[in-house]
Amino acid sequence: MNHFIQSEIEISASDRQKIRALAGRTAELAARDEEQNKQSLWRRHNALEQTRPLIFCDPENGWNEIIPEESMECTGKLAREWEMYLRKEIFWGEKMRDDRVVVSYFKIRHAALDSGWGVDIRRVGGLDGGSYIVDPPIKTLDDVSRLKFPQITADWNSTNRLLDLADSTFGDLMPVKLHTDWWWTLGLTYELMHLRGLERMMLDMVEQPEIIHKIMSILRDGTTAKLDYLEANGLLCLNNSGDYVGSGGFGWSDELPQPDFSGQVRTIDMWGFAESQETVSVSPTMFEEFVFQYQLPILSRFGLNCYGCCEPLDKRIHIIKRIPRLRRISVSPWSNIEIMASELGADYIFSMKPNPADLAAPVFDEDRIRRELRKAIETARGCRMEIIMKDCHTINHDPNRVIRWTRIAIEEAERAA
Repeated sequence: MNHFIQSEIEISASDRQKIRALAGRTAELAARDEEQNKQSLWRRHNALEQTRPLIFCDPENGWNEIIPEESMECTGKLAREWEMYLRKEIFWGEKMRDDRVVVSYFKIRHAALDSGWGVDIRRVGGLDGGSYIVDPPIKTLDDVSRLKFPQITADWNSTNRLLDLADSTFGDLMPVKLHTDWWWTLGLTYELMHLRGLERMMLDMVEQPEIIHKIMSILRDGTTAKLDYLEANGLLCLNNSGDYVGSGGFGWSDELPQPDFSGQVRTIDMWGFAESQETVSVSPTMFEEFVFQYQLPILSRFGLNCYGCCEPLDKRIHIIKRIPRLRRISVSPWSNIEIMASELGADYIFSMKPNPADLAAPVFDEDRIRRELRKAIETARGCRMEIIMKDCHTINHDPNRVIRWTRIAIEEAERAA
């Protein structure tokens, strides 16, 4: 959650000038005809119409190598956040040139606090984005009683100051709108892993199944209560335009919101998303018992649904397909692509994730990348395919790699079409 102290909500005259220049260029890119064409392509794709495979590349941690700290020009904390966002938009629009749409508006998130689950979670390690282990707060069944439902508190004074500041800084160049993504995933097992510990969570499914069921029941009910609160208080935002949905792809859709939408967003007007990467080693039967039955009532609330991230789903797909209004399914680098192509066909979006090691390896092997993409596209012929490069921890300090990867992917997509 974004939370600001009042002194942080300011932009100096010098930073304002720099931000305005970036906003102006972003607005120019957003006004291009090709952005409207890409919108149309996503809408058709999300409606399961046949299109060429869509391409999206997100450098993720590689952005630190594309736009390094020393290249930033603004000095204020908030100005630097806005500068980074706008520089990314310009890089996408000018150099990457994938199918991501450069949008004509600037999002401001609510300033808010989320109380969490009522216990402190201590991580050991994890510096500079590295690996860590969890010292789990739930060590016994009795500890489960310490869990509390999350409470969200919106700071409207700070939120309105942010909106006013953005509008006065560059609102004449780009419209400013309030838009918060209150969650990334509703999968529950990320929280379960942090509450119980990864190794202990796995052992519990055999040795103490009651503790997993108890925690998952609380996570399900607490998440449901949070959704109810956000919905009742008008805090939800539509995600059916230039919004990143699921673990890749964008939400452009004419199917959302619902025909009876009256202005206040409900979960049924939105894309939902869940995954369970933490249970990748769990059998389909155990996944259904300990995970899926708790995810299903949450996902049943949404108008369209996405499922999966890095976990292979080929052994779970028969369970996953029970989700109502399921539309986008992740096909990770560790999935059996032939099985997934057969299972998904033209009934779901085949959201393929190439291995990000292609961008990190000592040698950027364009021939191999092209060959692998061509093979995958041929395997998934007849599917409603998108190719999403993500989970990049490094691009080997070579920004040209994401540009070249995108060009190769689009060439292969167009060749297949």
